[in-house]
Amino acid sequence: MGKIISIVNQKGGVGKTTTAVNLASAIGIKGKKVLLIDADPQGNSTSGYGISKKDVSNTSYQLLIGKGTAENAAIKTEFKNVDIVPSSMDLAAAEVDLIELENRESYLKMALSTARDMYDYIFIDCPPSLGLISINALNASDTVLVPIQCEYYALEGLSQLMATVRQVKRLYNPTLEIEGIVLTMYDGRLNLTQQVVAEIKKYFANKLYKSVIPRAVRLSEAPSYGMPIQYYDKRSKGAAAYDDLAKEFLKKNKRG
Repeated sequence: MGKIISIVNQKGGVGKTTTAVNLASAIGIKGKKVLLIDADPQGNSTSGYGISKKDVSNTSYQLLIGKGTAENAAIKTEFKNVDIVPSSMDLAAAEVDLIELENRESYLKMALSTARDMYDYIFIDCPPSLGLISINALNASDTVLVPIQCEYYALEGLSQLMATVRQVKRLYNPTLEIEGIVLTMYDGRLNLTQQVVAEIKKYFANKLYKSVIPRAVRLSEAPSYGMPIQYYDKRSKGAAAYDDLAKEFLKKNKRG
């Protein structure tokens, strides 16, 4: 049975979608079957895989309001072993639509229930907020992967996120755990980076990935070409970083 992992950070611009797109791709290259759910109304994971949001009819919006399944919405990408459930602008209305519904925190969980048997890993790229879409994702997930930018306010955001995870665990999903914390936009030469790393290790030493994601021009360029970094420039340091992260992820999950 496949494992479901939410990639979450309520702060924007921390490398969340970059991690969703490139980690999914790196794991697919290593022979695992992956489904990426784009649950962010901005739809950057969708365009990061070269899919036009205008050309899709079934999206994560249908999953979230209980009118679709992952099997119906999944699109086979041109990249090895990765399917994607795209996002669309409709998703921006999902928070409002969900308020009206009973069991509103459980629709995504229901929509993914049968897809578990078809994939090794299902990643959910969450929006940069802790609203009903993210709560649906956390309720559907086995674990939470948190990309963190090495900057001053990162730890404040992390404590807020952990409070939400604890709340979802208490109310809806008692088996939810932290998959790990990934440092993004990493520059080991900066004192601030070292301070942030030291603080995170103090509280989450056993959850912090050794693999770090550097600031890299090629990582920033790849989405505009609709490609994960491994296909845009497999010799780049960004591709090497996500390859290392995928190896470490698979080793931790003892499926690699």
